[in-house]
Amino acid sequence: MNPAHARLLRQAWSLDRAGRALEALEAYRAFLRVEKRSAAGWADLGGLLLVLGRLEEAEEVCRQALRIDPRHRTALINLAGARMDAGRLEEAEGFCRQALALDPRGPDGILSLADCLTRKGDLAQARDLLRRLLEHAPDHRRARSMLKNVSILRGDWAELREGMAWELRDYAGAEREHEEAHQCLLFGELARGWQLNEARLRIPGLIKPARAFPQPRWDGGPFPGRTLLLHWEQGLGDTLMFVRYASRVKALGGRVLLEAQPELAGLVATCPGLDQVIAHGDVLPPFDLQASLLSLPLLFKTDLGSIPADVPYLDVPARVPHRQAIARCLAGSQGKVRAGLVWAGSPAHKRDGDRSLPASALAPLAELPGVAWHSFQLGRAEPAPLPGLVDLAPLLGDFSDTAYALSGMDLVVAADTALAHLAGAMAIPALVLLPFQPDFRWLLGREDSPWYPAIRLYRQPRPGDWASVVARLLADLRP
Repeated sequence: MNPAHARLLRQAWSLDRAGRALEALEAYRAFLRVEKRSAAGWADLGGLLLVLGRLEEAEEVCRQALRIDPRHRTALINLAGARMDAGRLEEAEGFCRQALALDPRGPDGILSLADCLTRKGDLAQARDLLRRLLEHAPDHRRARSMLKNVSILRGDWAELREGMAWELRDYAGAEREHEEAHQCLLFGELARGWQLNEARLRIPGLIKPARAFPQPRWDGGPFPGRTLLLHWEQGLGDTLMFVRYASRVKALGGRVLLEAQPELAGLVATCPGLDQVIAHGDVLPPFDLQASLLSLPLLFKTDLGSIPADVPYLDVPARVPHRQAIARCLAGSQGKVRAGLVWAGSPAHKRDGDRSLPASALAPLAELPGVAWHSFQLGRAEPAPLPGLVDLAPLLGDFSDTAYALSGMDLVVAADTALAHLAGAMAIPALVLLPFQPDFRWLLGREDSPWYPAIRLYRQPRPGDWASVVARLLADLRP
């Protein structure tokens, strides 16, 4: 190959690996203008088009590669991927098997066929392929990840646990304990999970906001005549979920304070057991002992049979800044089924790409008659494509407003967000849409939540498959 042409191909590879897709496309095309007979160039261009979701173009350039070299494995694998994404699984399997016949131990061919078989529902054969690959390459991360997904689809929690235990090798010390804690909690092993979760307090930079109180940590024992400060940690949903313990704390002692996020302060003050709520950033009154909300499940020795699930434990505060405006807004849907809706969480969340739905995925819900949809969605420009959707976001100054608006709903449909926790805490019927591998608090393989009796869970049947979730939701909601 002409050295100048080779430089063009290397540049395309470099841009592709760097995620600069549009520049990489141009670089591949520049190379192929001067090296029209390069099967590798056409095959790699097909792979990039496949990643971009341009399936017809990907298929055409892969077929061009195969016209030049009918035995080009990358072209066969990328063509199989395009056929899979188009739903043509039988054709895709044929191309996968052609690629695998050329190199029976090639990881890319094995993974492609395992992916296709998984999509077809042939989970036993997919599992066997992945296990054989891992016998020769035990550290292959993508194979481990795919086997975990197959284990979830099969409901094989022992095999899933085995795969997740393997991942713990990447961690050490407190980080390993923290990671193992979330695995235990996901599998319902709460007693061990809460104990290991205390490792979070030893990981620099993990706790937000950072804490350095001189007062001793509460050990869970009686504290009559003294004042205990409970303080928030992590996200809004965590505060809403674990403030439920306040009444149990109060039963053991004197005065109970809570420091909470400013936007939650008015709302969580309605929780039984709290004598005073202080917004984070305000001056704290004197106190004798302190504990994080996230340590309370451990202090109360919580297991699946002892979760404090008495709801509601939160209510609408007396002061609601936008009460009248929200009431006027809700009056327009009188006589209809009012449904609250939120489809996306904070983009800053490390798993936001998994847990948030694209607004377009909700379009089928427009078929439901007699439903007045009300959007509680904040921070997303694209509205859900539902006729007559009422946007409440401009009226939701803080969670006092949100609680008041939520109290007017007959039903809530929510991604894994703070709104789901608030609906659960207020005992408002909620349908929560979960990613394939959920956060620990939603456990595995169940449609109910032991934390929130009014919540029903809708889980992705495959990674990224929101269409099936919405279809099942629609079927359940149809009159």
